[in-house]
Amino acid sequence: MPGGGRSPVEQLSEMFYVDVKLEASASIPLPDEHEDRAVHVMQGEIEVADQIFETGNMIIFRPGDKISVKAGVKGARIILLGGATLEGPRYIWWNFVSSSLEKIEVAKTDWAAGEWENGRFQLPIGDKDEFIPLPNKSP
Repeated sequence: MPGGGRSPVEQLSEMFYVDVKLEASASIPLPDEHEDRAVHVMQGEIEVADQIFETGNMIIFRPGDKISVKAGVKGARIILLGGATLEGPRYIWWNFVSSSLEKIEVAKTDWAAGEWENGRFQLPIGDKDEFIPLPNKSP
């Protein structure tokens, strides 16, 4: 892993998530031992395989490809991320992601109930005054 760091947080599968600040024209290899890998450009621009990607782009790579990311002339801040491929489908609805549509429906009900002290969802300290309701959309 770039930098050699490791989180003390227990993980259920092998994965990586690295926030990287690159000086102008600096480069970093993307770990190649993980099946799923991507780079998200937070600031600046990067070059990968003679292609330029600017702020806001996420580039997803094929398993096994040797990838090196090079910062543009003003440098870049990027997120390197990836890990093992998850088995089965994933569903996304608003802020909820699950392998089950039924679990998303339960999460929607729990969020709408707003039981922040004893329910499934705990709001951050100092952020209990503003409630964001569920959007009006279908899964």
